[in-house]
Amino acid sequence: MIFEVCTDSIEGVIKAEKLGVNRVELCSALSVGGLTPNIGLIKQCVSSSSIEIHVMIRHKEGGFNYSEEDIEIMATDIIAAKEVGVKGVVFGILTDDKEVSILNEKLVLLSKSLNLEVTFHRAFDFVKDYKKAISKIVDFGFDRLLTSGLESKAEAGLEIISNLQRNYGNSIQIMAGSGINASNVLKIAKSGINNIHFSARKSSNIVPGLSMGEAMVVDEDKIKSIITQFK
Repeated sequence: MIFEVCTDSIEGVIKAEKLGVNRVELCSALSVGGLTPNIGLIKQCVSSSSIEIHVMIRHKEGGFNYSEEDIEIMATDIIAAKEVGVKGVVFGILTDDKEVSILNEKLVLLSKSLNLEVTFHRAFDFVKDYKKAISKIVDFGFDRLLTSGLESKAEAGLEIISNLQRNYGNSIQIMAGSGINASNVLKIAKSGINNIHFSARKSSNIVPGLSMGEAMVVDEDKIKSIITQFK
């Protein structure tokens, strides 16, 4: 089983590696689904660990529909991430009518030219026709798809996740994510999925006020409890 932890901190990367996680999706702003982290954080995470770092390429919240100008921003971020040594990038672009956009192809080609792995993220869970969507994603050359099976939680979307694994798993890695924990990870794994994605953070119970956000810390116990299910 391949474990991927979504984190927004250097502490999360270091602890994930220590606990046996295979891969990290590095983001900022996890409360809005994840945005592109700053280059200082990316560089420090790469230099402080040997774990695979895959960086979220999403510079603004509020959806997955982008203009040509947005695509140039994303391309710049992909190049910058490569320059500091990441293993891969994570993005997903939809059209106004919730189909997989042709604009993905430009960024996939750029990423591949830089020898980066490419993951299509949970923008997939907003598509109207998932079979049409996965076919496009495979054709564009994505290495991996992160999905909760078009539901808010992977356990609820397990039927679609299983279908994706069964019918497309030889062409692209299918990775289940959202709401995965020690109590349901074995059920999800039994669907044939070999890649599990989960976040691992909890409140520090420190709130500075003035709308500055809540301080979070790495949830080491969650990481341990999921991985130990497979030992």
